[in-house]
Amino acid sequence: MAFPVGKRKYIMSYLRRSLTSSISVQKNCIHVNSRRWISSSKLIIEPNHDESRFANTMPSKEDLKFGTIFSNHMLMIEWHRETKWCAPKIVPFQDLKLSPAATSLHYGLECFEGMKAYKSLSDPDNLLLFRPDLNIQRLKNSMNRLQMPTEDIDASELISCITKLIRLDQDWIPHGEGYSLYLRPTVISTHPYLGVAKAENLLLYVITSPVGPYYAAGGFQPVKLTCDTRDVRAWPGGTGANKIGGNYGPTIQASSEAAKKGFDQVLWLYGDKDEVTEVGSMNIFFLLKNKETGTTELITPPLDRGDILPGVTRRSILELTKSWNKKGLEIVERFPTMPEIREAANEGRFIEAFGAGTAAVVSPIACIQYKGELILPTDGVGDLTKQIYNEITSIQYGEVEGHEWSVKIP
Repeated sequence: MAFPVGKRKYIMSYLRRSLTSSISVQKNCIHVNSRRWISSSKLIIEPNHDESRFANTMPSKEDLKFGTIFSNHMLMIEWHRETKWCAPKIVPFQDLKLSPAATSLHYGLECFEGMKAYKSLSDPDNLLLFRPDLNIQRLKNSMNRLQMPTEDIDASELISCITKLIRLDQDWIPHGEGYSLYLRPTVISTHPYLGVAKAENLLLYVITSPVGPYYAAGGFQPVKLTCDTRDVRAWPGGTGANKIGGNYGPTIQASSEAAKKGFDQVLWLYGDKDEVTEVGSMNIFFLLKNKETGTTELITPPLDRGDILPGVTRRSILELTKSWNKKGLEIVERFPTMPEIREAANEGRFIEAFGAGTAAVVSPIACIQYKGELILPTDGVGDLTKQIYNEITSIQYGEVEGHEWSVKIP
């Protein structure tokens, strides 16, 4: 079959680009192990020899601002359809080289995680992670939602690569309660051609940032919420259960409008009954007295509908409070509604509420605006909120000896 001259030129050009891309891929992936899995034993470290960068960049720990300072190194692992996972590399922190046609930029093919590394309060040489296996599993779930390959990711191998990055940049971890090194594992499509399809090239990378206490002024700073917004954060069948960028960008407008009205965050609702889902970018918990039984219930929205992010802190709070086996405290996973919360407040049954996430652990809620009315909890910053915060942070900073949630970095 003969093609027109113009068509032949297009086909030959495409084949040359494909061949060049394939050669480039093979060249970059010469260190792939035989199974083509991510392998920490193949890790290559290219150290940053700029010894002045720490002194010139790192402010005093009291002046740290979230996500503005980054440590010396980053972890990078490429994946290509032909060669699978390349050898992991730790390289100096640097900008990425990315095609302007990369599908992560056009179709949102990217996902990420948020985790922290801690220095033990009693021994600064003892570095710790908090339940990192859950973060890696959630990252893989997010990748699966975007049709990215995960079958060749062994969580322990990826965590081993991350721990080597942390140990290399351990000087960037500020010491003290509330201080940590924030970790941002990220996966983006680097596929350099337009078209809505699954990615044929990926980059998994991890950057780290020293951070201070969420409550800079010390102690809890209860937040004011509003749920008077026309916007919805997530819905059944959507991507609310995954940590992808497309969940967060559309929330900025509503959050900005809330801030102009004097509120700290948006309480996201869903459906005709105004069911409570999440607060800001955190899971939410309510402590209420049951109207019928008088039992005190700790209530949080369930995961089975697919619109709630399965937070690591959320899971830890549920497991922790169930283990207490407190008489008169029932742990309930269901969707509370704002009319129910308003009624409980009017009847003195709304005891306390808090958001839960990596950044703050727990964030007490001072009030909620709903249809022009301010709804107030009875106790404000309640005893349960304080107890949960204290117990989880004690584990994170190594004060609870040998706890299974606290992973020591070799």
